[in-house]
Amino acid sequence: MAVRSTDSGLLDQYFQDISDSKPLDSTSECELARRIQLGDRDARNQLVSANLRFVVRLATDLQGCGMDLEDLISAGNVGLITAAERFDPERGVKFITYALWLIRQAILKSLSQDTRTVRLPANRVKLLNSITQISREIQQKTGVEPEDADVAQILEVPVDRVREMLMWSRELASLDQPTSGEDAQARMPLNVIPDDRQVAPDYEVSDESDHQQLVMALASLEDREAHVIREHYGLVDDDPKTLGAIGKNVGLTKERIRQIKEKALRKLRHPRHR
Repeated sequence: MAVRSTDSGLLDQYFQDISDSKPLDSTSECELARRIQLGDRDARNQLVSANLRFVVRLATDLQGCGMDLEDLISAGNVGLITAAERFDPERGVKFITYALWLIRQAILKSLSQDTRTVRLPANRVKLLNSITQISREIQQKTGVEPEDADVAQILEVPVDRVREMLMWSRELASLDQPTSGEDAQARMPLNVIPDDRQVAPDYEVSDESDHQQLVMALASLEDREAHVIREHYGLVDDDPKTLGAIGKNVGLTKERIRQIKEKALRKLRHPRHR
């Protein structure tokens, strides 16, 4: 529920409400996620509450785009709730690593649809959403971000353009470190937590369809090309390998593996795989 706060006291109250929340360890996250899968609303609220400060930090990083910070946080909180409901504890990644992309996508969707402010250029939003979707799938599998150059090749755009967009929507620094002290007080505004009646945005691509698209895309590659992509990004065993390690396993040089990878990425640029 979006709430516009004109009273600074409300902002202070929101900060106080979330000041005691702390990031959970992986074991606790997984336990809550399993309870959420069984329909436990309290477990969902616990997982969401433990990560509200991450939403504030990301929303703060996206200030200056023509939308009030209150609304940015409200949209981000909707994405956080969606992430809590979809999170699969068996994937072996931290919850916030998974949630980051849904939070950011929710904020970007609100930015692009906000009619009360100057709209962001449609092509800018579309490109950033594409970068987000591709990067999210790879990061969920590997726990690390893909190389900017690889994303650029898939989207068939200059790597400088990808870096420019990522700078505009820059990543959170030190995701696992809670915000505290005077800096926290300066960055913890807004009494905005979406209630259970709020409907989450319609995301362009769900986790399941993301995976299906990736499977379909890999099926279009030659066996060796698909093998290199799977191994390099850890898409099968969540264990990403260097080009050199892949080459050693199949009896090819690192340079040859790099060529195969680049050829595969060029094929994946086909519009039907975007």
